[in-house]
Amino acid sequence: MSKSLDDGVRRAYWRANLRYLAVLLAVWWLVSYGCGLVFAPWLNQWKLPGTGFKLGFWFAQQGSIYAFVVLIAVYVVLMARLERRLGLYEE
Repeated sequence: MSKSLDDGVRRAYWRANLRYLAVLLAVWWLVSYGCGLVFAPWLNQWKLPGTGFKLGFWFAQQGSIYAFVVLIAVYVVLMARLERRLGLYEE
């Protein structure tokens, strides 16, 4: 963003950006810490189809990494939409 933007657009951009980050980090915490550690004993009653791995173990080893990659993609899409909405998108 250039310095010529007014404060209203700048504040709206950062307010939305911080909101997106807070929600996505909460989801990441829930998947990595919650599903991988806290809820793992409860999730271990199910197995991942086709592998035989318990679901809590899978979240601790693989699922949190996949969730992190998906959250990065979601963040990119959300920021692109925000930039279009505020007129900041560059081709």
